[in-house]
Amino acid sequence: MSYILFADIVGDTARAFGVNWHHFIAQALSFLIVAFLLHQFAYKRVLAMLEERRQKITESLENAEKIKTELATAEAQRQEILTRANEHATKLIEEARAAAARVQEQETQKAVASAEQIIAKAREAALADHAKMMAELKREVGRLVVQTTATVTGKVLTPEDQHRLAEETTRQIA
Repeated sequence: MSYILFADIVGDTARAFGVNWHHFIAQALSFLIVAFLLHQFAYKRVLAMLEERRQKITESLENAEKIKTELATAEAQRQEILTRANEHATKLIEEARAAAARVQEQETQKAVASAEQIIAKAREAALADHAKMMAELKREVGRLVVQTTATVTGKVLTPEDQHRLAEETTRQIA
């Protein structure tokens, strides 16, 4: 009895909403056919494509993580290389400074030696000039003594007298 009561309620409600059972069954069959065809030909492809994209995204995330790890490793290697390069550059700079100091010291020693040689040569030249001037002075003084003696005595001196007077004067000046 409850079945009849239920069927009456469904029938009354269907009439109230204007349901035509023949159209309803035809539409339900059409819907089921379309749903089956979509599931068979469209949804399977869409689901397969979505699964493929999901796998690609997963692979991309794994690759990104791997790349991130490799990048961190490369960065660490780069830092190590830079540190070594800086240490090497500092060492080279220190060696260059030491070499420059050695060269400067050598050049200073050369300059001092050269200056000492110049001073020694100048002293030698001064001594030579002094000796030359003294010899010239002695000759001139001797000549003046001879000339003065000849003028004072009024006598003409012979070359031997002139020579003797010049030698005596030179000895006395020396």
